[in-house]
Amino acid sequence: MQYNDLVKPEAQCNDTNCPYHGLLKVHGRRFEGIVTSAKMHKTAAVAWTRYRRLKKYDRFMKERTKVLAYNPECINAKLNDRVVIYETRPLSRWKHFVIVRKL
Repeated sequence: MQYNDLVKPEAQCNDTNCPYHGLLKVHGRRFEGIVTSAKMHKTAAVAWTRYRRLKKYDRFMKERTKVLAYNPECINAKLNDRVVIYETRPLSRWKHFVIVRKL
């Protein structure tokens, strides 16, 4: 699997859960979304929309997915930023993703 989004940011951090300056490894799925909340400590809520086809009605239904992602200090994504997130090991009860880049 190619990780073309993993470009080291200019800012530095001493975070052990940073995929660039720490020991955290990314694997699995990749998503692009918009930060809907960044009020939590080192955590951001990222949401994206997708369309699902309803075969019975021959229409599409819009669905929204919202996940919590780890927000490293060197990236520091804010509200309404468009970001790329990757799957990683569980960091807490609800966090299984990490923000790797702002778009």
